Amino acid sequence: MNDESQNKMGTPTPEELREQVERTRDELGQTVEALAAKADIKAQAKEKTAAVKEQASERAAVAREQASEKAAAVKEQAAEKTAVVREQAAEKAAAASGQIREKTEQAAQLVKDRTPDAVLEKTAQAAAQVRESAAQAKRYAAEKTPGPLLEKADRAATAARANRTPLIMGGAVLVAFLLIRRSRGRNR
Repeated sequence: MNDESQNKMGTPTPEELREQVERTRDELGQTVEALAAKADIKAQAKEKTAAVKEQASERAAVAREQASEKAAAVKEQAAEKTAVVREQAAEKAAAASGQIREKTEQAAQLVKDRTPDAVLEKTAQAAAQVRESAAQAKRYAAEKTPGPLLEKADRAATAARANRTPLIMGGAVLVAFLLIRRSRGRNR
């Protein structure tokens, strides 16, 4: 009884010793592998290099993506600003055109108001003579001119009739200029 109890309590059996030796060998092998890995600087450097390369690659990919997004945003902003500037330019051009038209009408009215009635009558007579001459020329041209050319001339005459006021005003300005020039020539 004493031997059995001592085996159970005190000294391990040969089988237990073998298991303990195996465990110790495994632990020792793992410890040796860990120490070898820590001592292998070349392998550590390779691992570190691979990790750094991977991080750099990831950062470069993120930077490329951000740059692409920013470029797209800048391009969109430029397109929007271009559209706004184009619209503003069109508005300013329309406003300037309106102002020019207004000033021209005012100048024409001013010339008409300041032009003596005799000059206006002479201008009207000259315009009537021009119309009569144009009508005669039209009849003569109609007789001698081919059909397609007549159509183009008719369109030009229609456009002139539609814009009589500017033509009359232009004639009045021309006559006034000539009369003023003539009167100044006499004064010298």
